[in-house]
Amino acid sequence: MNIIDKIEIAENGIDALKILEAADHPQPKLILLDINMPKMNGWEFLEAYTKLDTDKKSKNMVVILTTSMNPEDKKKAREFSCVSEFNIKPLTPEMFKNILEKYSLSDNYE
Repeated sequence: MNIIDKIEIAENGIDALKILEAADHPQPKLILLDINMPKMNGWEFLEAYTKLDTDKKSKNMVVILTTSMNPEDKKKAREFSCVSEFNIKPLTPEMFKNILEKYSLSDNYE
């Protein structure tokens, strides 16, 4: 889609928190979060994320991606004010474009 300069990938919640906590790292505008991750799952990540200093999360928006639309998971996601979306995988280009449009994250996509 040629709209993003840099993508950071974390294999688990622990690595994602390390990226966010790095002093010299620019904070992302969007976090795509899987619920089922090794070492620290998405829920554990969200619990830790809410405790980060404001400057480490102020530009962040979290979109949860999951393999099922479990009503309990959707309910739990609503408990976190930082979660903007709860979507079923896979993330398609159309879904990603819609997220970017909805939250005005880019006006330069194809």
